[in-house]
Amino acid sequence: MSAINCQIGIENPKGVDNVGAVLRAAGCFAASHVHYSGTRYDRAVKFAEAAAKHLDQVTLLKADDLLVACPAGYSKVAVELAVGATPLTEFKHPEKAYYLFGPEDGSLSQATIDACDHVVYIPATNSLNLAASVNVLLYDRALKAATFPPSDELVLNSRDNRNRLSVSD
Repeated sequence: MSAINCQIGIENPKGVDNVGAVLRAAGCFAASHVHYSGTRYDRAVKFAEAAAKHLDQVTLLKADDLLVACPAGYSKVAVELAVGATPLTEFKHPEKAYYLFGPEDGSLSQATIDACDHVVYIPATNSLNLAASVNVLLYDRALKAATFPPSDELVLNSRDNRNRLSVSD
């Protein structure tokens, strides 16, 4: 499966496991790159390998400034609980999108929100963690674009080698 013209930017992530889960989501939903900023991940990655196993599918890049790291021609989309944001359920994803997520224990800055072309939020009764937010956003993008047409071939290619399940008529 080729990339679907979207990349992820995560601001100052603190957890290696969360970054690993973001990389897995990016790989599952065919995003090509994950950019991260800040220093917390660099310090934490020395103690865990959660992210390393997904680097064969997705490129992980450090960025001093996530807005500058946005590829030319991509729309900047902040995913944040911000008053006035568009609910994800009503959002039409740009063909080329660079999705920006705040840290697990904070939010994107107002300057970042103001620099984005779109600001969306995921309707829920509480805030989702970083990795869950990335998964929901990328699934919504794939669903609305019909990126993965339903088929038994998709199931066979997606499941691990221990899964031999089938549904009987």
